[in-house]
Amino acid sequence: MSFASSQTAPARTEGHVDTALAPYAIFGLRLAAGALFLAHAGLKIFVFTPAGTAQFFASLGLPPTLAYVTILWELLGAAALILGVWPRVAAAALVPVLMGAIVTVHGPAGFWFTNPHGGWEYPAFWAFVLVALAALGDGAYVLKRTPLR
Repeated sequence: MSFASSQTAPARTEGHVDTALAPYAIFGLRLAAGALFLAHAGLKIFVFTPAGTAQFFASLGLPPTLAYVTILWELLGAAALILGVWPRVAAAALVPVLMGAIVTVHGPAGFWFTNPHGGWEYPAFWAFVLVALAALGDGAYVLKRTPLR
């Protein structure tokens, strides 16, 4: 008994990628990542307040103004991902925000996100999603495609 098929793959696949559905999967990932950044920016704006976020950044030894830059970066990145404005660039540009969060807050707390101050597993996973988005392409429903080469 053989599991290999003698039939050729459907015309909509390239290798093992369904080229007809992949742009919509990328779009879904863009929406999810963008929504998460909106939620995290909203947390900094409406719950912690920008001034409170700046105080927290200062308590970590970071410049307080970096809090305002981070909030703006999260808002702009979220909008770019959701609307599809250079989404590959937006995804790549948001990775340093998560790396900063891992290094300054979540990394020292350990692996599990349920630890006090949250662990690093969630922001690391989120960063990998963004790297994958940057590598995969713009996806469907894009207002302004990422210029390449």
